[in-house]
Amino acid sequence: MLIGTACQPGFTGSLDDLLQETFDGRWDMIGGNLDGPLTFSWPDEEGDYEAAPEGREACEAARWEQFSTMLTTAGFPVPTTVRDLSELYLTWGLASREETPDGTRWSMPAVLPLPGDLLPQGPELTQRLDEIRWTMRTGPLLDTLSDHLVNDLGEPAETLTSLDRLAAVTGQDVDDVRLALAELVKAGDARVQRGEGPADAERLEAHRRFRLVMDWEHFHTNRIQVSRS
Repeated sequence: MLIGTACQPGFTGSLDDLLQETFDGRWDMIGGNLDGPLTFSWPDEEGDYEAAPEGREACEAARWEQFSTMLTTAGFPVPTTVRDLSELYLTWGLASREETPDGTRWSMPAVLPLPGDLLPQGPELTQRLDEIRWTMRTGPLLDTLSDHLVNDLGEPAETLTSLDRLAAVTGQDVDDVRLALAELVKAGDARVQRGEGPADAERLEAHRRFRLVMDWEHFHTNRIQVSRS
């Protein structure tokens, strides 16, 4: 968060300068300052460990062991302070720092490297990160489609429509609508039918009409309702 803020236009200086300017030199979220020790939780937040039956200390130790092993295997130093971590971010290419006549300038690349490009990962972690990236990709698309169905159409049980029609009313690309629709079906919130039989949401042609059959009870049980402000 500090590096992201430092990369904003108009800021020149070190992370220490930013910390002093913004938080008077101390930010409790990072345990004090840049030389504060790294942890895997916010300071004094027990909630991060509610799902860890082994307890806070054991959970923290296990996370450190996994983290240290990944870094050491990849040939990176293991950071122990926030300052160490900021330097590691520079090594990884997550940010860059340049000395200019006006002072230190920070920047971030347009496309960040993927975790798997930097550190060795097991299949379980790889799958988890892939699922997170997929959710971040499809979440906004699904929110836009859901907003149309809920707020514009009033939660109809069935809708006769097409991908290009949905794209037009939601302001999305046809392929994005297809993706959002497929996610609705995959989650069990909807069915797509053509004629008397089911249709494959991922293979719908843009102009072909289909019936979108919603299970609103399932939708509201498993999702946060979208509301337009």
